[in-house]
Amino acid sequence: MSKTKLALLIMLSLIIISFVAFDLSHYLNLATIQQQHLKLQHLIDSAPWLYASAFFIIYLIITASSLPGAAMLTLLAGALFGLWQGFILVSFASSLGATLAFLLARYLARDKIQQRWGHKLHQFNREFEQRGSDYLLSLRLLPVVPFFLINLLMGLTTIKSWRFYWVSQLGMIPGTLVYVNAGTELGKIQRVEDIASPSLWLALAALASLPHVVRFVMHRIKQHKLYRRYPKPDTFDYNMIVIGAGAGGLVSSYIAATVNAKVAIIEKHKMGGDCLNTGCVPSKALLRSAHFAHELSKASQLGFSPVNANANFKAVMARVHQVIKQIEPHDSVERYRQLGVECLSGHAVIRSPYHVELNGQQLTTENIIIATGAKPFVPNIAGLEHIDYLTSDNLWQLQTLPQQLLIIGAGPIGCELAQAFSRLGSKVTIMDQAAQLMPRADQDIAQLLQQQFDQEHIQTLLGVKLTQFSSSEGAQCIHYQYQGENHHQTFDKVLIAVGRKANTQGLGLEDLGIETHDNGTLVLDPYLRTQYANIFAVGDVAGPMQFTHFAAHQAWYASVNALFGRFKKFKADYRVIPSVTYCDPQIAQVGLTEQQARAEGIAVEVTEFELKELDRAIADDATQGKVKVLTVPNKDRILGVTIVANHAGDMIGEFVLAMKYKLGLSKILATTHAYPTMLEANKYVAGQWKQKHKPIWLLTWLKRYFDRRRG
Repeated sequence: MSKTKLALLIMLSLIIISFVAFDLSHYLNLATIQQQHLKLQHLIDSAPWLYASAFFIIYLIITASSLPGAAMLTLLAGALFGLWQGFILVSFASSLGATLAFLLARYLARDKIQQRWGHKLHQFNREFEQRGSDYLLSLRLLPVVPFFLINLLMGLTTIKSWRFYWVSQLGMIPGTLVYVNAGTELGKIQRVEDIASPSLWLALAALASLPHVVRFVMHRIKQHKLYRRYPKPDTFDYNMIVIGAGAGGLVSSYIAATVNAKVAIIEKHKMGGDCLNTGCVPSKALLRSAHFAHELSKASQLGFSPVNANANFKAVMARVHQVIKQIEPHDSVERYRQLGVECLSGHAVIRSPYHVELNGQQLTTENIIIATGAKPFVPNIAGLEHIDYLTSDNLWQLQTLPQQLLIIGAGPIGCELAQAFSRLGSKVTIMDQAAQLMPRADQDIAQLLQQQFDQEHIQTLLGVKLTQFSSSEGAQCIHYQYQGENHHQTFDKVLIAVGRKANTQGLGLEDLGIETHDNGTLVLDPYLRTQYANIFAVGDVAGPMQFTHFAAHQAWYASVNALFGRFKKFKADYRVIPSVTYCDPQIAQVGLTEQQARAEGIAVEVTEFELKELDRAIADDATQGKVKVLTVPNKDRILGVTIVANHAGDMIGEFVLAMKYKLGLSKILATTHAYPTMLEANKYVAGQWKQKHKPIWLLTWLKRYFDRRRG
């Protein structure tokens, strides 16, 4: 603790101790004030400005120190100074005193509170930044809420000091007037509780609800202005139309059909979206072949004669497409029609909140869910337009293995495909302007993947600035700057994997004025609505995460809010969403990373277990990796987990369950895990945490006990 904080604490403690020791509260009760009223009035008449200033300072000290007595002083102000002078004195003294108490609480405790409970307060902080003034005004308008408590609690939030002051000044006007006015007739007051009648309390409560009523009314007015251009049909063809048949769209339509709503899903390309056709499914099929190639290269280590097997790339890609065909029925038109979903094909354009145009036909609907996904983002690099570049969309049409493959982007997609093509026989170079592989991962996690890439002779050029592409006489080349020097490198094929951009073009969103973020995703409220209350979005077009399971997760909220929002709405919950990068070893993550915790100022305790200590990992020759758990300091509550292991995607499930239902590491340690499995690593990391927090004092006494037992 700093010397300044210590001095402030000592000063506050002395004020509070003096207040109690000298029984100063005795002077701030109704009986004493009524007895001393005339004597105090004579003093004020003799020197009004002096005693008014003294009163102001005393009021300021009482409120700033969060001591009891503000209500009595407010009554006294009315009795001594009259209605308007008393009101002015109290109004400014109370607001300034409240602000001082607010600043003291913020200076002494906010950082510590935010560090310790920041993971819980993150959503609250975001909400408060948007609507903090409304909440504060409502609390100030309700005198039943303790004055000092509001000051202290607000000091722990993110509300700006000036905003706190003026909202407090405004919000306390009605209550201050009531008490000061009551004080002008001090002799008639029998009990403080009699100052305000039930009807007055009811009026103040109604006034406190005013900010929320105003916000509701303004929202309704805004909605009316938005919708008034679009006549609402008397009848609807559908309860819901879903645009896009990827994961988010399919789950949305499935939920609607399950509750017997009439729903149509529109897809202009292929059912299943990117995940089935160009994303998760083909990439994992390719990774399976690449993994087999890598296992063959380890034949000698596993007790076999060396195997020289060359990948038949054309056959590998044929298998990829065969896997897609096998999974296609799960997302097919036939299946969804059987489920009760009307499947339509074509390009959909939203003409109004109630009308979707499809192939020249106008369809009417109560609700619309936009689930149009995303496409690979292609950066503006000079000369790229002259290169026949690959993306995750057209990669799957390759029939010949590139001898020299350049991958731009060291995120999950780039890293997965870099390793896959390298194992199949390509000489792979991966480039990124970031300083490490997997830029969003913790540095130690990225380093484990870097070590694996180094072992497999995958060239990584990180921290580079790409300047241009060139092509001459059939030779393609990338020019870049690295550590201040110019370099270039040739390649056969280049894969652009620097992220994805939401598909929002051509949907009619611009005509409706539907807002988008800089990255192209739609601006949504916590219920996944656009500014139009019946137009929702899910999946990659909604953000903030771009995973198939995340899109499905959002789909539940969007479809339920669309169909039943008039009765009950649900805010989308993103607290426990896992992600997996399917390199070898895999990288699975849920909750906070250490890097995120540091950036957000959240205090965490890190516990790790290295796979080189795990029996099954040793037997499988898969010891590269670890389990890394972030917990609340000195508590077993899990804030985040990162696993680097061959089966990290499977292992992370236990922690997802634990975090979802608030089970700590002690519960995981107490759970029986089959031996020998990779899942035991979860138990062992919990054991590591327990070892660090064993009760030394108890063990010391137990040693003495057992020593005595032995005589």
